[in-house]
Amino acid sequence: MKMTADKDFQANSFSTNEYQSLKVVATSGGYGTIAVLLTIVLVALSAMLVYVPWQQSVTGSGKIIILSPMERPQNIEAQIPARLKSWYVRDGQVVKKGELIAELSDIDSKFLDPEQSKRLKGQKQALTARRQAAQSRQKALEYQLKSLKRSQGAAVPSADERALQAKDRIWAAEETVEAVQQNTVTTDLNLKRMRELHEKGLRSRRDLELAELDSTRALTDLDRAHAALQVSKRDQTVAVLDQDKVAADTDAAMSNISAAMAAAQETIESTASEIYKLEIDLQNVSLRMEQRKVYAPAAGRIVRLMRVGAGETVDAGMVLAVIAPDTDDLAAELTISDNDAPLVAVGRPVRLQFAGWPALQFAGWPSIAVGTFGGRIAVIDAVDDGRNRYRVIIKPDTEAIAQGRDEPWPKAKFLRPGAEVSGWIMLDTVSLGFELWRQFNAFPPTVRPEELGMHKTLEGNKTDVKRKSK
Repeated sequence: MKMTADKDFQANSFSTNEYQSLKVVATSGGYGTIAVLLTIVLVALSAMLVYVPWQQSVTGSGKIIILSPMERPQNIEAQIPARLKSWYVRDGQVVKKGELIAELSDIDSKFLDPEQSKRLKGQKQALTARRQAAQSRQKALEYQLKSLKRSQGAAVPSADERALQAKDRIWAAEETVEAVQQNTVTTDLNLKRMRELHEKGLRSRRDLELAELDSTRALTDLDRAHAALQVSKRDQTVAVLDQDKVAADTDAAMSNISAAMAAAQETIESTASEIYKLEIDLQNVSLRMEQRKVYAPAAGRIVRLMRVGAGETVDAGMVLAVIAPDTDDLAAELTISDNDAPLVAVGRPVRLQFAGWPALQFAGWPSIAVGTFGGRIAVIDAVDDGRNRYRVIIKPDTEAIAQGRDEPWPKAKFLRPGAEVSGWIMLDTVSLGFELWRQFNAFPPTVRPEELGMHKTLEGNKTDVKRKSK
């Protein structure tokens, strides 16, 4: 009985141990669920890699700048070598455009006379009076020249008339000589006839003497007529000489007047030149006195005063103060590498994160970014900065801001020039799987050929292929 009981006990023990081992190695029903979940995850992951979009981007960093060059922080410089006389502003003070901020005392020996401007004006008045006197003298000489020309116009014809009169007198004297000669011939014939008659006793002695007297008188008249003819010829010569003398005298007088007019004109021109020089000196003195006062070039805030000691000597071009003009024309200046420069273009959208402004940026999904601001590329430098980096200037995306799709940039009093900024230049949208594959192979981001300026080249290649096929 004892043996039978032991056998039964062993059999029962063996059956129990075998059942427990089977339970240990038996397959649980939860593994199937895990396999299904893994399959779903794998399918979902594959779908995400294929259909989930990813926004490619190029990162850059830089600072906030003022886009307008006339509204950027400016150095207020001394225009002349001078001594600092007084300041009218303090650090951080807000000033208006044209407001007096400092006054200088000139140290140039040429401009130390406080009455220099008044003295120069007195010299100018004296030279102006001298020029007016010369102008009056020139006018008087011009009137005198006109009168002399009128006198010459009357004197020369008068001399011509006298010459003609002398010629007429010569003609009259010649006629008289001819008449007297005829009378002499007649008296000579009468004298011969009287002598013949007297010798024959037909005429008396008295008749002969009267005939001789008439002959002598005729000879005398002939000599007188010849003398008168010579006098008339001399009168004609004198009239011709007088005619030349009148022309020469009037020409000499007009030449003297012309020389006097030229001298007066020279005086006028030289005086005018001296007046111009004085006007330049007056202008220089006026500007020099104006340069002693330093005015604000624009409305803004005085950042710092560089020269503050009273009586401190400054040179021309030395910086006296720095002013930051009031403006909201802000822009972001980013720097990108030469590898990324070919991928960007003017007009590309950009997401910006400003220093001091909390933000959460998802590079691939900019739509869910928080605390960033939108912008557009406005300028891309054509050359690098010497270190294979290129500058990109981003302006606010005014269109998106106007449509309410983006928030406006902070004002200049909150977003100060020089503040650090980080930016993501948005490129093309690709699938998530393609982006992971690109990152794994270290390939550059993709850009459409037309944005790289390659579409014309591709079209040209297609045209060449068609021509070759034909």
